[in-house]
This record gives sequence, C-alpha cells and structure tokens, in this order.
Amino acid sequence: MTTPDPVRIGRGGLTAPPIGYGAAALGNLYSALAEDAWPEVVPAAWAGGIRYFDVAPHYGLGLAERRLGESLRGLPRDEFVVSTKVGRLLVPQDAAGRTDIDELFDVPADHRRVRDYSRDGVLRSIEDSLTRLGLDRLDLVLVHDPDDFERDALEGAFPALSELRHQGVVTSFGAGMNHSAMLARFVRETDADVMMVAGRWTLLDQSAGDDLLPLAAERDVSVLAAAIFNSGILATDAPGAGSLFDYGPADRGVVERAQAIARIAHRHGSTLPELAVQFPLRHPAVAAAVLGGASAVQLAQNSALADRPVPEEVWAELRSVGLLGSDAPARESRAREGLPVR
Repeated sequence: MTTPDPVRIGRGGLTAPPIGYGAAALGNLYSALAEDAWPEVVPAAWAGGIRYFDVAPHYGLGLAERRLGESLRGLPRDEFVVSTKVGRLLVPQDAAGRTDIDELFDVPADHRRVRDYSRDGVLRSIEDSLTRLGLDRLDLVLVHDPDDFERDALEGAFPALSELRHQGVVTSFGAGMNHSAMLARFVRETDADVMMVAGRWTLLDQSAGDDLLPLAAERDVSVLAAAIFNSGILATDAPGAGSLFDYGPADRGVVERAQAIARIAHRHGSTLPELAVQFPLRHPAVAAAVLGGASAVQLAQNSALADRPVPEEVWAELRSVGLLGSDAPARESRAREGLPVR
C-alpha cells in the first residue's frame, strides 16, 4: 500500500491523504454490522492510510458517531481529521419495537430526526456530536442536506458556523448534499471553505463540473467528492443488469455506459473502481474522495484503489469516444504521475 501525501482541506490548516472514509456503514446502513465486525473497520481504514473520517448524526441515529469515536480513541488526535454534520437534531422517543429501516438504518427507532438549521440548532447539534464522538473539538462541520431549507441555512447555520470558526471551535465548515447547484450558491453567498458533493462528480455524472467545481477553484474552496461509486455500479469491475445507480436500479443506458468505460479501462490494465476513485481527484478543486465500506476487507480494498495511477491514455480515450465531457481536459489540469496534491 502506498500512502499518498496529505492534501489541504479548506483554508484553516487541515490536511489529510486524499482518500477519506464515509462512516455511514457504522450506523448499520441497510443492515446491522456484527458486534465483532464493526470494531475492525476503522483500524483497517487507518492501516490503509486513511486519516479523514466523515460522519453525521443522521447515520444510525447517532450510532455511527458513537462507534467512530470509540474506534478513534487512542489514536493520535493531531493525525486525523473528523467531519460531522448539522441540520438534523436527534430527539428521544419510545421506539415501540420499531426500527429506523425506512431511513435505511437498521437500528431501533429510539430517536426521531428534527430538521433545525438555526443558530441554536447548530450549537446543540455540535454539542451532542462531541459527546457521542468523545472528542473535544471538531475539525470540519457540514450543513447536511439543506435542500428544502436553503434560506434557513443561509440565515442560521452558516453564520453560526462562521462565528464558531472565528472562535476556533471548528477549523473549517461548509455543506454536504447531492445537488451541486445549491452548493455553488453557498460558495457565492457564504464564507464557507469546504463543500461535499455526493454523486455529482463521478464517471457517470459530471454535473458538478458545470457549476460547483469552477467556482470552488476560483474561490479556493475545497471540494470533497462523495458517493463516487453512484450507489455501487462503479464499485464493481463488471457492472450488470442488477447494478444500483443513485439509490435505485440502474437503467440499461447507465449500465451500458459503465460497461463501455470498464472495457476501455481493461484494455489499459486498469479497473473500473480504480477509475471511479481517481477521476474525481483530477480536478484542481477536489481535495479528497470519500469512500464507504462496511467491513475490514472492503476498507482494505477501497483504500488501495488510488495506489496504481490510471494511464493518461485511458482518460484520453474516454474523452475521444464521448464517455467523458469534452471539457474534461480543463477539469483535469493537475493530473500528474501519482496522486494529485492540492
């Protein structure tokens, strides 16, 4: 395993290697992790060189934060970066035998989520997250999925986070969502220095290249590319009819596009997952690719996907046959041997 050099995340001095771990699986995403299995996940990520960990109260009604905090305990605090999110407060309730599986997490429904993007909501959310994580500070805080709460976020959450950054309570802040246009507006209208975009800067969906990424590069805002496998279709080297794309079954056209990309990768000795991880990192605004994983094996595999650089001929051929946007060369201006450094 080749440990890549750290890259800069935001403008406050945070640095980490450009592969991060998104810890939703620690909250029992889709299904419960065995009690003897989840403690192996973060150590496997650490062994693979991962030093950036992203989590949220939403993930398993706080379970992911508790498990991540327990897993990081004892590791050198100055050697890792943690981000969590605000916008969903967790309010206790009687589970009455129900689980949270309707929200995709296999945990007892002993809390309910209350959307709150106010200043007071941000302060309470951060305090609760620090308790669950067992940390005395947060490196990065992201406003989580403010799709229907844009004005509330602009008037409440962002000013509160700006104040907390000024006070030194957090180092950097921004927003995380799966729509790039609103993230671009946040870049224009706030002094945030990090944005996480999920699923919109991938081999199969490059829409963030039309709005968020150029603006982020211009204004020195770091972008974290999440959901780069688009729900799984790009995580396998042989996508087929049963593949998932953006939380649902992939249609035939999407599957055929993924298969065409895979064929080109194979001709040059690369794999589709390698391309999926390395493509987002080629843009000068992208600081890290954030990958999930529910087992030590998955984490070991994922953390190694950036070790072997994809030949430049692969990207050139993908552009020439229209599988990457025609403006991809400008977006990939910092490509070089090995991993990019921002």
